[in-house]
This record gives sequence, C-alpha cells and structure tokens, in this order.
Amino acid sequence: MPAEPCPSTTDFAALVARMVRRHLGAQCAVTRQTRLSGGASQESWAIEVRGPGVVEKLVLRRVPAVVERRREVKRPAGSANEARLMQIMKPRGVPVPTVRWILDAQDGLGEGFVMDWMDGETIGRKIVRDAAYARARENLAFDCGAALARIHLTPRDELPALRETHPQEYLDGTFREYERQGHRRPVFEMAFQWLRQHIGRLDPALCLVHGDFRTGNYILGQDGLRGVLDWEIAHIGHPMEDLGWFCIGSWRFGQVDLPAGGVGSREALFAGYESAGGRVDAQAVRFWQVMGSLTWGLDCVEFAREFQRGDRTVERAAIGRRASENEIDLLRLLNPREPR
Repeated sequence: MPAEPCPSTTDFAALVARMVRRHLGAQCAVTRQTRLSGGASQESWAIEVRGPGVVEKLVLRRVPAVVERRREVKRPAGSANEARLMQIMKPRGVPVPTVRWILDAQDGLGEGFVMDWMDGETIGRKIVRDAAYARARENLAFDCGAALARIHLTPRDELPALRETHPQEYLDGTFREYERQGHRRPVFEMAFQWLRQHIGRLDPALCLVHGDFRTGNYILGQDGLRGVLDWEIAHIGHPMEDLGWFCIGSWRFGQVDLPAGGVGSREALFAGYESAGGRVDAQAVRFWQVMGSLTWGLDCVEFAREFQRGDRTVERAAIGRRASENEIDLLRLLNPREPR
C-alpha cells in the first residue's frame, strides 16, 4: 500500500500530539519530539510523552510521502508487516523493541508504527570502537549469530505475507538494476560472472530473512545486544543471505580484521548461529558476501546519481562515493590472497 500524503512540517507536531492523545489518553501531551539520524527510506522520531502518572519515551517510524526508488530485489515489506514481525520475534527470543501500535488513517501520519524507546548505541563506529562497549563486544558476534538463527527458524505459517525471492531471482533482479544504471563497471561485471558460476551450489531451502541485519541496525548496550531494528526489507529468502550481509566490508567500520560486523570473527558468528539450531554453509556465506558487496555497491552508485539529479544531501554524497570501496572489497573476495 503506498504511503498516504504526508502532512506539512507545520502540521506534523499537531498530528503527533493528536495521535498520542488518541492512543494514550486525552491528558497526555508531547513534551519533546526529535528527528533521529539515519534511515534512507523511513523517518524515525523520538517522542517524549507526559501525563497524569505517565512518562513515556517512544519512537515513531513512518514512511515519508516520497520515497526514492529502490531495487526490485529489496522492495519494502511494509510498515505494518515490519511491526508484526517484531511482535512475532519477541517471544522467540530475538531482542526487539516492543511495538505499541500501528498507524491507521485516523492518525493522519501515513504508514508507520510506534514502538518503545530502547536505550543503547546504534552508531556503527561507536559500537566497534568505543571502550565503553569493549565487554559487550566479547560475545556480540556469537549473540548476533544466535539471533539470526532464531529469525530463520520462525515457522512460515506464523508470518505475514512477505515477498519470496529465490537466489536466481535475486541475482537476475540485481543485474537488471545494474543495466538500468547504464554505466559499465568492470569489477561489478566480474562479480556477476562469479555469482552465475556459483549460484547452482546453494541449498534451495528458503526461510524468513531479515534482509538488513548489520552493525548499525541493532541496539547495543554495555550488557550486550539489546534490540534488532530495521525490518523493512524482511522477506522469504536464502538464510545465508543474512550472514553474508553481516560480514561485508562496509559494515566493519574500519575494523577490517573482524569480519563479523566489525565486532568479531566468522567462527564466533557461526558458533552462535549453530548454538540456536541453525546450520552454516560457509561457501554459501561467501556467495552472499559477494552478492552483498555488489548490491551495496549498486546502491552507492544510485545514491550518487540521486545527488547528481539534485538531491544535494550530505547522506547522498557520502554514501555515493563509497561505490569504489565496494569494488575493492569485491576484488579481495574474488581473488583472496593467502596470508603471509
């Protein structure tokens, strides 16, 4: 369902206040609302609410009126499905914020949902480097692997309707997007050739896939992993897709020797995955790591094109220039050097 027309900036605060009164009571008032950084396709707002005996800190996730075109293989699941998946994951032992309500037409804010605020860090460079999280990082790769296994083992009949993308469909759709961009890049072409040569080795079994599980999309506290965020492109797909995506170079934030999200080893990630009942196929993880570096490289190219077309945001420029980083990552993946 497309997002409803978005209110003007002037009306936004009034609509948020009305939404809060509707769901939490007529005497509740919004005392602060702050746009949170990050998010290429959705907005996130921190909302502080006070009322008689009530002090709440919430997060509003909403789809803006105009969302840039994304690749066909990463179509959004929809905010309602994103919220429902989080509700399903909580009793399965996957740490997620509590969803309070899903927006409807009476809220007047378009498509989205409201969830509880969860304290912790989400900025990737701080997660992988800050001394305050040193102890939390000791088991973080293991805990992320366990969380992914619990996601992947969710019975299909418990899930909302989600798109199903087989590996060949994923590869074909990614190549069509590359052709639409209309600019040949030799490293990307080599990656496509390698993927075509190796795709036949993948196990055909599919399951629920988060789609964007990476450092920067979870909340970390000093006690460890607190919440998995950003379920917007969850789908039915190949389970090793999530593990490969977690390991691509861009999500290490400079900690290149810690391939599991910049926080640990592949061995720790795999051990956590298998401890929760999953089965790791290391060669398939490598396949999806190549695919992830390639698709993120295409995204970076698209961000650069959007900047050139007039969307002069810092985010578009900063991400757009990273296409070359993904080319370097792909060369290292496709032609690994033996350690000295």
